[in-house]
Amino acid sequence: MIIIATDSAADFELEELQKMNVEYLPMSVSFGDDNYLENISITKNQFFERLQTDSNFPKTSQPAPSLFEELFEKAQTNGDDVIYIPLSKELSGDYQTAMSVRNMVGYDRVYIIDTMSCTGGQRLLVEKAVALRDEGKTALEIVDFINELKYRTEILTIMDTLEYLYKNGRISNVSYYIAQLGHIKPIMHNGASCQGKADIPAKHIGIRKAIQYIVDQMENKTDLDYPVYVMYTYVKDNAYKLRDKLLEAGYDIPEEHIIPVGATVGAHIGPNACAVAYIRK
Repeated sequence: MIIIATDSAADFELEELQKMNVEYLPMSVSFGDDNYLENISITKNQFFERLQTDSNFPKTSQPAPSLFEELFEKAQTNGDDVIYIPLSKELSGDYQTAMSVRNMVGYDRVYIIDTMSCTGGQRLLVEKAVALRDEGKTALEIVDFINELKYRTEILTIMDTLEYLYKNGRISNVSYYIAQLGHIKPIMHNGASCQGKADIPAKHIGIRKAIQYIVDQMENKTDLDYPVYVMYTYVKDNAYKLRDKLLEAGYDIPEEHIIPVGATVGAHIGPNACAVAYIRK
């Protein structure tokens, strides 16, 4: 049997993972001394409500090593293959921890993919791996395919505010206050073209211009054999504005392809952000 597993940064709901038969390794999030497992003991909405009211800035942590050990040892006992698809190793220690536990267990049929992605991009890779598994592909065939597909996976995010990057120490107070005064909406990019890191290739005044930038970036570059996902943090308003503009441009985005982002990514981009994830031609 081939076991496909992912972490909570892929932003699936638990019932979606159960339906696809995907193993789930939750990240943890803490506010001060209060610790939670993402999507298990704290929901996405509960996280953002607390993010906006708690004086403690949240800390997110990779899945516990014991979860990897349990999964890999069980697979070894049963003679199963494991394909683990976590968020980018540039954004978390998740990938490295999984590699370390695999080496400790000593089971060479565990395959760990550096997705160079997160949230909707990571989701696209997991869904394709599941489809290939269900078609009867071998573990190595799936791994090879996903390792090629990840180089065409793109995420573009419009942040409503830089407040949370500022609180996290990722930008200076000067940059933060200039952005606030100018109503600047930064565009964050994540994908293989930036080595799985998150960079800011553009900044626009107002949500309308920021959305148009994203649509222009996608024009004639999107592989429509794959879904296009629109993501949002806490509030859907900006996501619907982005979706409507993409509909005008000819993209098919049903309601079920508008997905909420959780704590792992949301702690950095804050509420009211919107994003798109797609596969390039």
